[in-house]
Amino acid sequence: MAEPRHVSVLLHECIDNLNIRPDGIYLDGTLGLGGHSYEIASLLTTGRLIGIDRDETAIERAGRRLACFGDTVTLVHGNFSDAAEILADLRIEAVDGMLFDLGVSSPQLDETQRGFSYMGDAPLDMRMDAGSSLTAYEVVNTWPEERLNRILWDYGEERYARRITRAILDARATKPVETTLELVELIKSAMPAAALREKQHPAKRTFQAIRIAVNDELGEVERMMATAPDRLNVGGRLCVISFHSLEDRIVKNGIAARENGCTCPREAPICTCGFVQTLRSVTRKPILPTAEEIETNPRSRSAKLRVAERV
Repeated sequence: MAEPRHVSVLLHECIDNLNIRPDGIYLDGTLGLGGHSYEIASLLTTGRLIGIDRDETAIERAGRRLACFGDTVTLVHGNFSDAAEILADLRIEAVDGMLFDLGVSSPQLDETQRGFSYMGDAPLDMRMDAGSSLTAYEVVNTWPEERLNRILWDYGEERYARRITRAILDARATKPVETTLELVELIKSAMPAAALREKQHPAKRTFQAIRIAVNDELGEVERMMATAPDRLNVGGRLCVISFHSLEDRIVKNGIAARENGCTCPREAPICTCGFVQTLRSVTRKPILPTAEEIETNPRSRSAKLRVAERV
């Protein structure tokens, strides 16, 4: 069976900004199908690449793609938020570069049975790690009104959050909402006609919000930004691709806290708060996909790459 097709977002920009050395050690914290990892490994001679993914299917598929690199590549079934601990378990004190692509992989979206997509019918699942207990079914059918409304508003930035929440609660009072298309129809029924005519699919924001909640995506980004940069060598690069404003804000603020975290008054002659800079931004603004990339890979449209260097 042919492997799923996947186009790595901002591939060349990531490789360029990682400043890869042939003898360096690198970490791809969100392996996916291994597109970024393949390019990194191809530039190594005596170096090493650690690839992490919490989706066991991704580990299997990427493993086949990267098998040609032999012992240069080590794959780990785990969560990118635990990158620092995973490196410690591997007895790797520090690495020369880290890459985190926070987007949902194309196979997860395209394989209908995973329940990520609002374009096909499937059980409400949305788990990136099939071993996790929380599913979209539980979120939709058991979470109380205020909690459900909050994630639609905060995580999905859905302006019709209250109306959609009420539609879900009314429906589940009769019978559970079991499939993705059932949920799509509920979302549509709650939205005004003008909203249904917008270019963006009416269920996009709600599905995003539920997926983030199921996988604790924002919490994981926060944990990664709090711990992973400490495992970089001086001069090592951190590259993070985000796909919505909530993730990007966490990454931006995480870099800023390590770059400009001094709390002393501006007029103070010297720093007395104890702040020690550990990162510096390589690019002040995020790197965006080119028009050519967006044309060939529309899913890259909302991608932002932030790059920082350990000091």
